[in-house]
Amino acid sequence: MKPMRNLRLMMASTAFLALAGPSFALDGADMMKKLNAATSAGGTVITFEKADADGDTVTATGVQVGYANLPGDTLKIGELTFEGVEETAGGGYYAKTVSFPDIDMSQEEGRFSAKDIEIAGLTIPADATGDTLNDILLYETVSTGPIAVNVKGRDVFAIEGIESNLARQDGGFSYDANVAGLKADLSQVEDASAKEAIEKLGLATIDGAVTMKGSWEVENGKIAVDEYAFDFKNIGRLNIAVDFSGYTLAFVKSLQEAVKTAEANPNKEEANQAVGLAMLGLMQQLTFNSASIRFDDASITKKALDYAGAQQGVTGDQLTQSLKGLVPMMMAQLNLPELQNQVSAAVNTYLDGPKSLTISAAPEKPVPFPMIIGAAMGAPNTIPSVLGVKVTAND
Repeated sequence: MKPMRNLRLMMASTAFLALAGPSFALDGADMMKKLNAATSAGGTVITFEKADADGDTVTATGVQVGYANLPGDTLKIGELTFEGVEETAGGGYYAKTVSFPDIDMSQEEGRFSAKDIEIAGLTIPADATGDTLNDILLYETVSTGPIAVNVKGRDVFAIEGIESNLARQDGGFSYDANVAGLKADLSQVEDASAKEAIEKLGLATIDGAVTMKGSWEVENGKIAVDEYAFDFKNIGRLNIAVDFSGYTLAFVKSLQEAVKTAEANPNKEEANQAVGLAMLGLMQQLTFNSASIRFDDASITKKALDYAGAQQGVTGDQLTQSLKGLVPMMMAQLNLPELQNQVSAAVNTYLDGPKSLTISAAPEKPVPFPMIIGAAMGAPNTIPSVLGVKVTAND
């Protein structure tokens, strides 16, 4: 009797699991709809034909990506594969990886290709209209393999790979990105004057990388872009850093609503004016903390001076001396005596031996944007002191 009882229990359990199974199955269509809802907040529209689930894998077919303000203009992605998918608390989704098909597009004499596109750790919110960190579309890593633009059988632009990482921290995020092996071939430029300049400056082939690092404290809206650098061999490294506050989730939501309202207005002139006013109003919520632009020379300055001098019938050294005298005269017209002295000294130092040139703005206390706007409209010559502007060279 006991074996028969155990058999009945096993059959009953199997029947229960068979009946209960569908209720626990992933809903691929629901996941794709929520993904579209999350991207639509930024103006990107995702459509699909089918989304089938098989275990923890969801395959979406007929996927297209477009923009709300460009109806009818879409990019056909094709098939997306979401692996390691699980439903999160509240009805959202998490995918361990999202794989894209390789892209290979041709038009007339041009061709664009991109390989090994993948997203790791994609979190799709249940409600993208909310006001918390849990209501944002997030990823852990976005990466690609080689990307190339080919014209007439020649790669004029290529990238070895891109990787962007986002790490969630208490109350915010840190992020970094790297565009590696960026190459551009300018040797086929047809304009005669441009071709001459490219050859004289040694820019027939450009080779470098782009890097970015920063953080976002969501509660107070503090965004710090510590590094946004363009580094190219035999040219130099340009790094831009900026730090401001007020870019909260509420700010982002207001910005998105303003853009959506403008897009829905058939009168584009009126819509543009409305967006301008909305942007001006939103700017009142921001606070400037600091910013800087720094260029580290890697031989391009001397080449540029020699080339520009030759165009004017003088040597590079002669042009350098002319610039040293011209800069103070130009700055004097701005009625900024303190900044004039800084700029003149920095330019002279840099031209004598090009190493680095830095323009920074670091006020003693954070400056609300309304104060900056007011100064720009009423007393523009006070802007450098309000923002704590400094210009230095070779430091």
